[in-house]
Amino acid sequence: MDAIGRKLLSFIVALPAILFLVIGVRWLVNPGGIAPDLGLTLETGLGLSSQIGDLSAFFMVAGLCTLIGLVSQQRVWFYPPMMLLLFAAVGRTVAWIVHGADFAPQIVFEIVVAGLFFAGSRFCTKPA
Repeated sequence: MDAIGRKLLSFIVALPAILFLVIGVRWLVNPGGIAPDLGLTLETGLGLSSQIGDLSAFFMVAGLCTLIGLVSQQRVWFYPPMMLLLFAAVGRTVAWIVHGADFAPQIVFEIVVAGLFFAGSRFCTKPA
């Protein structure tokens, strides 16, 4: 891939990373505003603590690791967000098939973005 293609791919990879950071920060500062965007209602007590802590961590780790991977050009930084997204897709699939949850179309987004992060790990990093 040429330099222009790498820069374009880096820009495209950075977009969901920034989106994830914004979502993570929103969980910290306005959980009532972000919960409905993800099809959730806010819990109370320990459940609220788990929602805010776990979901802000998920999105901030995914976003920060991806951006660190782009800046450092080290492939290893792309693996945590890929794993988070793919395990989320697996969890949604299990929830749907085993536990009777509604099918979550977000699975497609999670798999596509994980694939995009894989491409970033291949083409936007220094050779291993």
